[in-house]
Amino acid sequence: MHASHSGTRKSAFAAALVGLGLVASACSGMDDQRAGLSCIDDSPDCVGQRQATLKSMIADEDKKWVKEPANPQAHASGVRLFAFRSRKKELSCEELAIGRREADSVPKAMKGPEGKSLSPAQVSRANMFAAEVSRELAAEMRARRCKA
Repeated sequence: MHASHSGTRKSAFAAALVGLGLVASACSGMDDQRAGLSCIDDSPDCVGQRQATLKSMIADEDKKWVKEPANPQAHASGVRLFAFRSRKKELSCEELAIGRREADSVPKAMKGPEGKSLSPAQVSRANMFAAEVSRELAAEMRARRCKA
């Protein structure tokens, strides 16, 4: 009898852990639409996360992401810069200026303490892409006669 009681307890504990895992994964799926910002390797999972994050940012009609802070991992992922680039025709002059300032700040951010965890290749790619995005946003600002 004692052995069956112990087995029941273990089964209940295992079921509780599985249930907790399902709840945690469901919650993270709903709330973590920005997971691709910190995922910087080229694994299929990371590529998928970056694509999902970009899709979410492009679909955000309020463009809340524009004013969210970015860290070196977000720059290295390229998602935010790609979103600025993809939506440049729809951004206001103020939002274009925010994007340009962000792109221009990438090299300095990559030299900071958080950028130390990135490989030289990741830093180089992020810096080159940021310079390209900055030029494109600046051209869009000029075309619209936005104030710098």
